[in-house]
Amino acid sequence: MYKKAQFSVWNGLWLVLFAYSCLLMIEITWRYHGFTLDANFLMIKQTEVDGIWWYRYAFYAHVCSAVLALPAGFTQFNSYLLKNFPRLHRGIGYLYVFSILGCAAPSGLLIGAVANGGLSSVISFELLGIGWFYFTWRGVRSAVQQKFNVHRNFMIRSFALTCSAITLRFWKVLLVYLFHPNPMDVYQIIAWLGWVPNLLLAEYIIYRKKE
Repeated sequence: MYKKAQFSVWNGLWLVLFAYSCLLMIEITWRYHGFTLDANFLMIKQTEVDGIWWYRYAFYAHVCSAVLALPAGFTQFNSYLLKNFPRLHRGIGYLYVFSILGCAAPSGLLIGAVANGGLSSVISFELLGIGWFYFTWRGVRSAVQQKFNVHRNFMIRSFALTCSAITLRFWKVLLVYLFHPNPMDVYQIIAWLGWVPNLLLAEYIIYRKKE
């Protein structure tokens, strides 16, 4: 009885987190629904918008594809779905993989090359994009090879980086609220905080599953 109750609480918390994260990403993405060149974040990227012909296309490709990856990724670690609806698991997995490998990661690498915060931020976002692409690709490859434990581990890493879209914004709000730092300092800090702790947590989860 205790284990069932614990399972229910955990799944309830997971669903709340899932719903909140999806709503947050939808709300953030909706700000750009008009595809204007001065909406929200783009207001501080006018140099890139005006001076780099591909920036606007890469930015909107990234925004529109990344919003698919988060809800798709959340469902992939549901054991009930995997056991009872394997075709649905694969179908959603295809959406997750295509959104990352086909668009979100490559476009992220492009816009990361001109990230705010100088060289430190650029290095961080480029490493994030490379890792995101690599972990997702290795996850797909291992699934094709039917190495499902390896597949699971790489997809845990991939999803940890997918969640950087949420954790980066969380850290930004927290740092600004507590310390009121210079805007460029904020970018340099959250560029790393947005994904490094996520990846460390993923490695811990993978380690615990081996025990």
